[in-house]
Amino acid sequence: MADFHYSVDGDGVATITWDVPGKSMNVMSFDGLKALGAHIDDALADEAVKGVIITSGKPDFAGGMDLNVLAEMGKAGGDNPAQSIFDGIMDTHHLFRRIERAGMDPKTLKGGKPIVAALPGTAMGIGLELPLACHYIIAADNPKAKIGLPEILVGLFPGGGGTIRLAFKLGAMAAAPFLLEGKAQAPKKMKAAGVIDEVVAPDQLLARAKEWVLNATDADLVKPWDAKGYKVPGGAPYHPAGFPTFVGASVMVNANTWGVYPAAKALLSAVYEGLQVPFDTALKIEARYFTKLIMDPRSGAMVRSLFVNKQALEKGANRPDVPDERVSKVGVLGAGMMGAGIAYVSANAGMDVVLIDASQEAADKGKAYSTGILDKGMKRGRVTEEKKAEVLGRINATTDYAALEGCDLIIEAVFEDMGVKAEVTKKAEAVIPETAIYASNTSTLPITELAKASARPEQFIGIHFFSPVDKMLLVEIIKGAQTGDRAVAKALDYVRQIRKTPIVVNDARFFYANRCIIPYINEGMRLVREGTTPALVDNAARLLGFPVGPLQLVDETSLDLGAKIAKATKAGMGDAYQDDDVDEVVFWMVEQGRLGRKANAGFFDYDEKGKRQGYWKGLGDRFSPRNEQPELEEVKNRLILPQVLEAVRALEEGVLEDIREGDVGAILGWGFAPWSGGPFGWIDIKGAANVVALCDDLEARFGPRYKAPQMLRDMAARGDTFYGAAAGQAA
Repeated sequence: MADFHYSVDGDGVATITWDVPGKSMNVMSFDGLKALGAHIDDALADEAVKGVIITSGKPDFAGGMDLNVLAEMGKAGGDNPAQSIFDGIMDTHHLFRRIERAGMDPKTLKGGKPIVAALPGTAMGIGLELPLACHYIIAADNPKAKIGLPEILVGLFPGGGGTIRLAFKLGAMAAAPFLLEGKAQAPKKMKAAGVIDEVVAPDQLLARAKEWVLNATDADLVKPWDAKGYKVPGGAPYHPAGFPTFVGASVMVNANTWGVYPAAKALLSAVYEGLQVPFDTALKIEARYFTKLIMDPRSGAMVRSLFVNKQALEKGANRPDVPDERVSKVGVLGAGMMGAGIAYVSANAGMDVVLIDASQEAADKGKAYSTGILDKGMKRGRVTEEKKAEVLGRINATTDYAALEGCDLIIEAVFEDMGVKAEVTKKAEAVIPETAIYASNTSTLPITELAKASARPEQFIGIHFFSPVDKMLLVEIIKGAQTGDRAVAKALDYVRQIRKTPIVVNDARFFYANRCIIPYINEGMRLVREGTTPALVDNAARLLGFPVGPLQLVDETSLDLGAKIAKATKAGMGDAYQDDDVDEVVFWMVEQGRLGRKANAGFFDYDEKGKRQGYWKGLGDRFSPRNEQPELEEVKNRLILPQVLEAVRALEEGVLEDIREGDVGAILGWGFAPWSGGPFGWIDIKGAANVVALCDDLEARFGPRYKAPQMLRDMAARGDTFYGAAAGQAA
C-alpha cells in the first residue's frame, strides 16, 4: 500500500493525502518521497488541476523522517557513503523546489499552481519542512498539536531544507529558537512567530485550504527569496545589523555545547554561509553540512541511542510475551518527595492513585506536590482548570491501607530501611488483590532481599525512579531472583503509560545507574583530594559533554547521603572496599556542615536564594592545590573511564542484558556524554584496543579501579565493536 493517495475533485483541486499504512503517525521514507514526487508531477501536468492540497489521513500530519533511512542511504553508497547521502538529500531538495516553484515560468514567476499544506495536528521534522516548501500553511486549532524542527535534540539538524527556509523566512535570530533549541509549539504560537500562515477550526481545515487554492494569485505563489531584491529579516551575516547575531549565536552555541556536539556548529555554519548566497546554492550548502554531520560518528551514536534505541525500548523491545498489563489503579506507599512525584505522574497519565502515609498531614502534603506542579502549568498556559481538577480528583491521600483494595500495582516509596519497607509490604499485601504486582522504589537496597518480606516474591519487582520524578525521563526496573515475567510486563506497561523510558536490569549492588554514577562522583572527589583544582574537575566533565561536573552533582544530591551510602557500602564489601581516600573528603565535608545545596553550603558557596557563588575556598585550605595541575585529557579520562568500565562489568556480570539499555539508561539517567551514544557507544567510537591501552596506563598509575574487564580485552583482541561492523567503520 502507498504512503500517499491522490484524488481530484470536481472543482479541479487535487488532494494528496499522507497516510502511511500500519503506523499511528506518518513518517517519511524515500519510497514515500518518490510517491509524493509522482503525485506532484501528475498535478502539475494535468491542465484540469487548478491547485493542490497536501494533508494527512491521520489525526497528526507527520512525526518526521524515518532516521533508519539515513543509515540505508550510506550503505547504498558502498565505498562512497558520503556521496550517496548527499545525492539522496539533494533529491529531496529538488522535489521540494518543484513544489515551491509549482510549474511557474522561471523568468516571470507566473503560471504556477498553488500548493497548500493543511495540518490537522502535530507536524515535526520533515513534517514541517514539507509545508515550508508549500505556498501557504494552514493548521487546525488542535490543542494537542506541536509544530517544530526537533532534529538538534537527537544530534542532527533539519536537513530537508528546513534550516535554510526558516532562516531565509524569519532571519537568523528569529529562527534560532526553532533551529538551535528544537523548540516545538502549538499552532497559534507558530503562527504568531511567522512560521505558519493561518490557524482554523479543525472542521474547517480542508474547506479553508480549498478556498485558498481557488483564490490564490500568482503573487501568492512566489516565495520571498525567489523575488528580486529580497533581503533577509534582521540582516545578512555581512550586514551591520546581522553580524552581531552570528557573534552572539556562536557564543551561545559554544556556551551550551562546550564544543562537544557537532550538530549545532554545523547548523550555524550552514545558516551563516547560506544567507550569503542565492537560495539554491544555500540548499546545497545545507546538504553538504548535513552529509558531514551524518558521517560524524558522534551524530550517528546520538541518533542510535536517543532515537532508534530509545524508541525500541519504549515500544517494549525487551518486554516478556505476556498479555497486556496496563495499570488502572496504583497504590503509592509513602508521600515524601519521591512518592508524591510518583503519584503525580500516575494521576496525570489517567490512573486512579491511592497515596498513603503514616499521618494525614503527610499524605495531604504529598498530594499538594501535584497541586504545585499543576499550578505552574496553568501559569504557563499548559494546564487548564479542568485538567487540574481532573488530575487532583484521581489522587486519594489517606492513611488507610484498606483504600488499596482493587489496586493492580503498588509502588512503595518509604524510607530506605529494610525493616520499614518490610513492614509496609506486609500491611499492603493484607489488603491488595492476590494478582497485584508490588514494586519497591529503591536506589540501593537489593530487591531479592526486600522480596523476602513478600508472600508473593514472583510478583515483587523494583522500580527505581530518578529525582525529580516528573522531570526525569528514565525509570530503572529491577528483577529480583524470583521476579516473574508478569511483574516485568506490568512494570514496563506502567512506565509506558507515564511516558517515560524504561530499562530492565537484574538485581545487584546499586543496580545499573548508581553503580556507574558513584565512581564518577568518587573520582571527582579523589582528584580534589590529590590537589586538582575543583574548577578543572568540573569543567573537564563539561568538556566531555556531561550536564554537570561531579562536584556540582554531589552538591545537588547532598554529601550526607554520600556519607550514608559510603558507610553502607563499606559494611557490605569489607576488605574489598577501595574508596577510603574518597571518604576522607566526604566525611570531612559533612563534619564542616557542608552538606550541599540543601544546606546552602557544599563544594560551592551559595547565596540566601540558593544560587551558586563559586567554589568554597575552605576546600583549598584542607586539600592544597598542586603547583602543577594534571593535563586536561588525563582528568577527562579519569572521570569518564570508571563509568564506562562499570557499565562493561554490569554487562559482563549479567546485570545488564542489552547494551541498548545500558546506553540509553546512561544518557537519560545521569547525562552520560550524549554525543557518544552512551558508554558502549563511547567504546566503539574510541576503539576497544585504544580503551584497553588507556586502562592499562591508568591502572599502572592509579590503581585497580581502572583494570580492563576481560570482556573488553577479548573484544580488543578480536577487533570487535559492541554495535557491529557499522560502528567499527564509523570509529
